[in-house]
Amino acid sequence: MKIKLLDKYIFSQVFVTAFACIFIFMIIWIMPETFLKIVQRTINGTYTIETAAKILAFELPKVLNIAIPVGILLGALFSFDKLSKDFEITVMRGSGFPFFRIISSVIILSIFACILTFIVGSFLLPYSACRINEIKNEIKNEGYTSQFVLPVKLENGAMDKILIVPSFNDKYIKDVIILNFYKHEQEKGSSLLSSIVISDYIKYNNESWVINSAKKYIISEEGIFKDIQNIENVEILSGESAVDSYKLMKYSVHRDRELTNKQISEYIYLLKKYKMDDEYRYMLNKYIQRYTHSLLCIIFGILGCILGFSKPREQKFVGMLIAVGVIFCYYITLPFFDLLAEKDILPPFIATIIIPALLIGLIIFLKKAKDL
Repeated sequence: MKIKLLDKYIFSQVFVTAFACIFIFMIIWIMPETFLKIVQRTINGTYTIETAAKILAFELPKVLNIAIPVGILLGALFSFDKLSKDFEITVMRGSGFPFFRIISSVIILSIFACILTFIVGSFLLPYSACRINEIKNEIKNEGYTSQFVLPVKLENGAMDKILIVPSFNDKYIKDVIILNFYKHEQEKGSSLLSSIVISDYIKYNNESWVINSAKKYIISEEGIFKDIQNIENVEILSGESAVDSYKLMKYSVHRDRELTNKQISEYIYLLKKYKMDDEYRYMLNKYIQRYTHSLLCIIFGILGCILGFSKPREQKFVGMLIAVGVIFCYYITLPFFDLLAEKDILPPFIATIIIPALLIGLIIFLKKAKDL
């Protein structure tokens, strides 16, 4: 019964402190830029009060996804520092409780935070990001999204055509340009392009892409312009390639945070299938990050407890400094490791686990250094 009371006591202490840290972090993060921009645009008449309230509400999941791990780290640190200063940790250790038994309730809280972070990042954040885009497009009165470039290759890997899509909506592509290539091998110095097609629009769906009202500029193998043809109602993609191209086009204009796990998995599969290697590695890296970022809550929870363990008269400056340094280094280096994965300098899986692995190493080092 005493053990249960002890767990409840530590759990409640860390929970309240972590909640307060998350709330303060969200205010600090959202106030300087996002909130002030929304207020300014509302005053200027760009947003109505209702629209401003919706955008502000939909911005919260993006901040919450970052704030939860930070709140767990700082909440555990402040709570255990207070317990140490009040000699409560000394009493627990003197009663025979080992380190991991004392922090077991914090680990449980961190697991709940891990699940919540995953839900926010994988479901709530994509929904809110898409809703923000819809609201902003309605304000700008933009029915088209841009921009997309699709290379279509033959089975032997040779280039068949490149589709350049400046803008598109749910049914039509406007001002599309198609670069067609010769199918046979060319002599060195000869033209690779066989023709260039410029169309006012293409009508497309999941089964076919059809050109309407287009001009075809034919190019000889010597690279000399030969002729102009008017073409209409010509199918340029059909079947599986039409379906895949439609999905690639639809996904390519979205950031990774705007895609659900199912959508980003499908996008990664298509990128690999069509050998769009840089984008494939980048999206795979961001997909794996959704899991490692959630697991970070558990790592941060344990690290916060260790940093909070201190002697009664010991200053907490060092622990706080390490915690701030960890937070800063983690979020500031994410784009760097994204780039390493994208450029194939590191495999995506390695790029995503480097920081968590280093943090686990830091936990082991500090645990030994503090003799816990």
